[in-house]
Amino acid sequence: MKHFIVPVLILFCILHFLPSPCLTFQKEKQEEKPDVIIIPDKVKSFFEEGIKTREARLDIPFSIIWHTYLPSQQNLHCVFYFKVKNADLGFSPIMAEEKKPEKEKTEKPFPTEGLPSRFQASGHVFLQFNRLENNTPKEVIREVYIPLRLEVEDESYQPDKEEIYSTGYPVPPGNYLLSVAIASLDLEKIGTQYFEFSIPNMAAPEELMTTPIFFVSAIKRLPSPQTTASVQKEFFIYSVLQITPKVENLFSIGDNLDIFFFIFGATPEEGEKYNIDVNFEITKGEEKIIRYLTAHYESPIVSQPLPLKKSVMIKSEESERREQHDLEAGTYTLHVDIEDKVTGSSLKKTVDFEVKETNL
Repeated sequence: MKHFIVPVLILFCILHFLPSPCLTFQKEKQEEKPDVIIIPDKVKSFFEEGIKTREARLDIPFSIIWHTYLPSQQNLHCVFYFKVKNADLGFSPIMAEEKKPEKEKTEKPFPTEGLPSRFQASGHVFLQFNRLENNTPKEVIREVYIPLRLEVEDESYQPDKEEIYSTGYPVPPGNYLLSVAIASLDLEKIGTQYFEFSIPNMAAPEELMTTPIFFVSAIKRLPSPQTTASVQKEFFIYSVLQITPKVENLFSIGDNLDIFFFIFGATPEEGEKYNIDVNFEITKGEEKIIRYLTAHYESPIVSQPLPLKKSVMIKSEESERREQHDLEAGTYTLHVDIEDKVTGSSLKKTVDFEVKETNL
């Protein structure tokens, strides 16, 4: 395994014992300051200008590229990934300070020119969730303000590079139009985008359902849950977990497919343990490439590494033997067949992914 996957027990505790921190925080703030302005009028007017046609404002160009959702005690935690160029976020250099020896305290300041520096960007992110009905935006369900504070080291800063960032917030099940604005500190530059999405009602499903199945490159446990909405680079935070997904489903030769999803609608046996079997298979077109042993789960959370190794028969004049070879470059499909052994209900899902020869 190339990456450490957090044990299922930790995830089970998150699902059952931790509240939704962002919702709690918003409720407390609104009770303390009922007249607080979440989204300024200037930003709301730009949202209104483009909301019917979904026409983006490009003062700060960006695109929403990926979306998922995960369960929490209150509603479902929605995660959104967007891509934006560094230069458009207004990064500026911060020169590093050189500490002077004691004897140089009275001498001239040490020159900072040419010293290593960092770059920082500050601004605002605003989220507006409108209920969507027959492709028409209705009432606003949520308004969210997120301070934007980013910092990178000098050697990794590339003005023309598009970086990937995440943000998220819990919302109830339903159909939504999300309006997103990225703004400069003075609100002189404001970029907007619109994104339609749906969240199914998983409280009491009549059949098996899953959250979107996605691949993970890393998971890290944090010392405490996040209590406010934030913007993160590459990873997102889900309670006490820092999760880095493979948003583009691209892998290098020799990688694992570390999958992550929740199953809803299964019936637990006595003792609250589940009896769920999941079969994984990889195909390329109509050809079956890899079939894994059946995985058994006693909870509805699946966090599973699947090595991209295929069995190859090697024949010679004297004998034949099987060897494990890395999956070669190409486009593949992962088939996920889920069966609740208690009720006999089943569900089939597929996810496409690509393996490339170069390191990603």
